[in-house]
Amino acid sequence: MVDPWLALEIGVDPAERIAQVGAAHTAFLTGATPRRVREVVRRSWERSMSLDPESSPPVDLVDDTLERYRAGHPLAPVLPIFRDLLGGIAQDGAHLMAVCDTHGRLLWVEGHPGVLRRAEQMNFVPGARWDETHAGTNAPGTALAVDHSVQIFATEHFSRRVQRWTCAAAPIHDPATGRILGAVDITGGDHLATPQSLALVRATARAAEAFLAGLAQVEPDVVQVAALGRDEAQLRVGGRRIRLGRRHSELLVLLVDHPEGRTGEQLALDLYGEGRLHPVTLRAELSRLRRALGPELLDSRPYRLRCRVDADFRTVTDRLERGDPAGGIDAYSGSLLPGSEAPGVVRLRRLVDGQLRAAVLAAADPALLVSWTATPAGTDDLAAWEALARALPPGAPRRPLALARARQLAREYGVTRATSLQPRTQ
Repeated sequence: MVDPWLALEIGVDPAERIAQVGAAHTAFLTGATPRRVREVVRRSWERSMSLDPESSPPVDLVDDTLERYRAGHPLAPVLPIFRDLLGGIAQDGAHLMAVCDTHGRLLWVEGHPGVLRRAEQMNFVPGARWDETHAGTNAPGTALAVDHSVQIFATEHFSRRVQRWTCAAAPIHDPATGRILGAVDITGGDHLATPQSLALVRATARAAEAFLAGLAQVEPDVVQVAALGRDEAQLRVGGRRIRLGRRHSELLVLLVDHPEGRTGEQLALDLYGEGRLHPVTLRAELSRLRRALGPELLDSRPYRLRCRVDADFRTVTDRLERGDPAGGIDAYSGSLLPGSEAPGVVRLRRLVDGQLRAAVLAAADPALLVSWTATPAGTDDLAAWEALARALPPGAPRRPLALARARQLAREYGVTRATSLQPRTQ
């Protein structure tokens, strides 16, 4: 059975295949249906059709901003693994090793100086955005889009500037959550279109995931809290997974938000509101929470957590504070305990959602706006849909949907907008 993720079948002449796919690419750009093109490539071309095939990807991160982002990225500890497994290839004078984040931004690009100089001509450099939205069909961007390892061969690339290259990439997942952290890629000449190169990036990605899983296991004193997009928080502590009830979830979130500690009265106000203090009930709830967490993790007088906590909602705000809205939207899986009516949780929920929304609107990045409008908090956000309609270029597949949704919401809200929904000119 033919592997659909491999670029060339055994025995196929590479030069002949380059000519066939090149002709199909030219025909596709004139509106014809491409023939004799792999399904994964055809679908990627369709997703890339709003791009200019002569364009180059933009560079999002440079200098200190890039260095800070790389240093704090979850894949930073895995860089020695990438170099051990792919370093020989990266220095042989014919290939490059690259690692990107979940949005296709290249974090590291390494290889022979001569190959690096050639790659710079197409902006294949650290900080550049190589997702399909900005670079069209390419191995790291397409691997992220379809969540599968893939080869992209020569003229299968959507951008003509990239069609002299062949690449293979595989996505890397967070072993705890299953979310995509990024992708690892090897790029070079036509000779990379072999089963061995695809197997190599697949194996490297699996090794990275195994390494990350090992890192999580050697930190039993760190409590991981997942409270976004769910009414009941989930904890990972000391190898255990604990699902808390709603009230205990609210208490935990409030304690995470106040690492300095809270008095019983402060917690009662945050939990029940003014005039509804229940000190006996609160003490009973805290006693049960201590039994669930373990007596060594929860202090009293004041009530505070005694351990280091990694909470998903804190990850969102931390990334936003570093000026990284893409990282914030990537870590956001929904509103904080959306079913909670506890005053302290409601305030914190509005703060997290509001900071993320403001950062996404300010960035005016179509990919970020698409992600935000897909969330429960963003699906009825008129300003976000209008911003998305303006950010998308004419002919983009998503633009008619954005225009229709913005106009629908404006009618529902009884709003007449004076601002134009035409795309912004550069």
